[in-house]
Amino acid sequence: MNSRTIMIFPEFENVNVINDIRKKYDSLADLVLPHITLVFPFDSDMTNEELNIHLKEILSYVLSFKIELEGFSKQQDRYGNYLFLNVGQGMDVIKSIHDVLYKDKLKKFDAGYDYVPHMTVGKVFSVELIDKAFDDVNKCKDKFSTVVKKISVEMIGEHEESIIVTEHELN
Repeated sequence: MNSRTIMIFPEFENVNVINDIRKKYDSLADLVLPHITLVFPFDSDMTNEELNIHLKEILSYVLSFKIELEGFSKQQDRYGNYLFLNVGQGMDVIKSIHDVLYKDKLKKFDAGYDYVPHMTVGKVFSVELIDKAFDDVNKCKDKFSTVVKKISVEMIGEHEESIIVTEHELN
């Protein structure tokens, strides 16, 4: 079985700013494009075609929507020390999509965490490094805006690389 995730891959005009930050602080920067995770990695015997049909049913009402990301936050938990680019505009829509995706066929994969939409731009190994990285990224005052037009299913390859297996176009 292959691990898959469901994500938004926003296409920002100034994505180079995000890429530069990720190259400094995110070991996955060369393996997966900047993204907002909707459904975290899960292993399922559902085929990609079955998953695509499921997405079409669940997301049939979702229209393209605008998002804006701005400002940074940090999170330290048992999984690591993370830097997040915060979602402002579009947060409610993203949360709603996340919630509906975890119903029915994907419900058993919901870990029950309080979901806050964000884009991970870094993961570092120590508290000292997270504080330095946080100070560094807060020098960035850019806003990142786009219209989300599709939701993607990604398979995680054996070397942690991102392989897009299907995309659902929003109305």
